[in-house]
Amino acid sequence: MLELEELKTKLNEYKAPLTEVRKSLDIEGKKNRIEELEKKMEAPDFWNDPVSSGKLTQELKGLKDDVSAIDSLDSQFSDILDYIELGNEENDPEIAQEALEQFETFTSDFETLRIKTLLSGEYDLENAIVTLHSGAGGTEACDWTQMLYRMYTRWAEAHGYSVEMLDLLEGDEAGIKSVTFEVNGENAYGYLKSEMGIHRLVRISPFNANGKRQTSFASCDVMPDIEDDIDIEVRDEDIRIDTYRSSGAGGQHINKTSSAIRITHFPTGIVVTCQNERSQHMNKDKAMQMLKSKLLMLKMEENEEARAEIRGDVSGISWGNQIRSYVFQPYTMVKDLRTGEETSNVNGVMDGALDNFMNAYLKWLSLGKPKRGVSDVD
Repeated sequence: MLELEELKTKLNEYKAPLTEVRKSLDIEGKKNRIEELEKKMEAPDFWNDPVSSGKLTQELKGLKDDVSAIDSLDSQFSDILDYIELGNEENDPEIAQEALEQFETFTSDFETLRIKTLLSGEYDLENAIVTLHSGAGGTEACDWTQMLYRMYTRWAEAHGYSVEMLDLLEGDEAGIKSVTFEVNGENAYGYLKSEMGIHRLVRISPFNANGKRQTSFASCDVMPDIEDDIDIEVRDEDIRIDTYRSSGAGGQHINKTSSAIRITHFPTGIVVTCQNERSQHMNKDKAMQMLKSKLLMLKMEENEEARAEIRGDVSGISWGNQIRSYVFQPYTMVKDLRTGEETSNVNGVMDGALDNFMNAYLKWLSLGKPKRGVSDVD
């Protein structure tokens, strides 16, 4: 059958790219690391250190996921070839249709894995610390910030990542003024760095009695959670450390003690806060780690190429600085202003369906394309 021969030609075009992806992901090296970790886990004292064992267990899962993904692609490739041969022998249109559907699944899975090879930044493998701030729009903006927080937690949960709240400041009437949370899992920063910037919402405001369209803004800042010692000097005279009573969710204990920590870095104006840990000392250590990570990011931004890769341009939280627009009325559309990626499935996006935007950003970043303007989105 002619269509099966054409399909076979298309399939064979993936032979070389499939080999390249295998090399890029260092599958053989990962198999060796899997054996090494599994031997470590057999040691009787492996679980004595929950933090260390937890990290190694998470690493093992990530390694196995990559090996399983490439093995699955190899298996799909062989299965499609078998279907093509069987379809030609039987001259059966139903078998040809099945081969075509399997090919579409194969190409989709291949593209997902290929995107992962673009996560080659120095800190892409790390956990991510995400901070959302409400901008112009008052209560509406606070509600928008809470919607974004829900969106990112839904995305994280769908990908097997855990989310840990670090700091929360609720809105005066509704929503969230600011929230800082950590997303834990392999490549969390590599994917979430695509979200850095200003996010713009257009909708009929539930807080506007006149039912008018309203535009609101929220900023998203993302940095890697670098746990190793960071070679950044923080002088005592350059910072102010404030303690305050924790607020927000967290049970009774969180509201009884002044254990929350805020560190202000005078030379840069950076402010970091942490109220999640159960002791002032632990909160201080975490906040200092966050400050050093932010200072490292700023240092790396001195190189313009690193600036484009790691942080993006986050200036005023208002019109003209956004990376993505979310329009609920009079039509539905989410559009990324950098890559041009868009969808009308607003509900899906707000439920965490962000992979298309993240993948498009990684492709765009690898090509070094300039940012687009904002005039093409109402």
